[in-house]
Amino acid sequence: QKHVEILDAKTKEKLCFLDKVEPNATIGEIKSMFHKSRECQLSADYKECDFTSHPQWYPARQSIRLDPKGKSLKDEDVLQHLPVGTTATFYFRDLGAQISWVTVFLTEYAGPLVIYLLFYFRVPLIYASKYDFTTSKHWVVHLACMCHSFHFVKRLLETLFVHRFSHGTMPLRNIFKNCSFYWGFAAWMAYYINHPLYTPPIYGEQQIRMGLIMFLFCQLGNFSIHIALRNLRPPGSKIRRIPYPTKNPFTWIFLLVSCPNYTYELGSWLGFTVMTQCVPVAFFTLVGFIQMTVWAKGKHRSYLKEFRDYPPLRSPILPFLL
Repeated sequence: QKHVEILDAKTKEKLCFLDKVEPNATIGEIKSMFHKSRECQLSADYKECDFTSHPQWYPARQSIRLDPKGKSLKDEDVLQHLPVGTTATFYFRDLGAQISWVTVFLTEYAGPLVIYLLFYFRVPLIYASKYDFTTSKHWVVHLACMCHSFHFVKRLLETLFVHRFSHGTMPLRNIFKNCSFYWGFAAWMAYYINHPLYTPPIYGEQQIRMGLIMFLFCQLGNFSIHIALRNLRPPGSKIRRIPYPTKNPFTWIFLLVSCPNYTYELGSWLGFTVMTQCVPVAFFTLVGFIQMTVWAKGKHRSYLKEFRDYPPLRSPILPFLL
């Protein structure tokens, strides 16, 4: 059995001492012990013992590391496999209030769905009063509403029934940042597309159909990739495997890129941009592409670092380019 002491990473103050910890205990289990522990803090005259606990530092809020400035240890890391002696010293950092990924995703995706429909139905106070609850004469406006709604309903359903998250929570502050991005752009796009003075794309029906085909093709591709990634991870596990193409032709792009879900997402919004010929949509697509490129490059690097036999031909998001 081992002893475990946990120090504050900033002040080096001892926060907890755990006695007789099993060598096969995981970091996740040690976090739970720390959360439930009660420490005896002696008074200045050494006559009284004040028991303190740490209920505010629930496991998801804890970052446990071997070095004050090092990387956080994974919950599945086992104590006996770490470079520690009979008494293991760990350093604690507070990650702040946490919120589940599912809650964040449901909130950030439900917002655009509702916001867009408010503009589509032209509820009062958005446009001039004479346009309240009127409908557009352009069929592309109604088509755009259906596509936008389909996209975010798909995301909501995938969050509930498809995605398997490697991390259960994220910092609470992220929900405000994420919602500001999605909700703000949804309002900006919807305002112009559903505006009474909106004009259809310059090349008319041919341009609209081309954008629609591109949008639907990439939505189906994005869903296929999400299913393929889901099938790589058994329920309740954090196992990571190299994704490979399956019998589904939409997954064959795995031969060329590491994150085809982002590739298809980009294609969907490019199609929506072509279909609506709307500047805010194009700007949303550009900003989303920049962010997805950052994510894709990070995931690509982690694949290369974790798997020595990772296919060398793959690019992060765009085949042969990026």
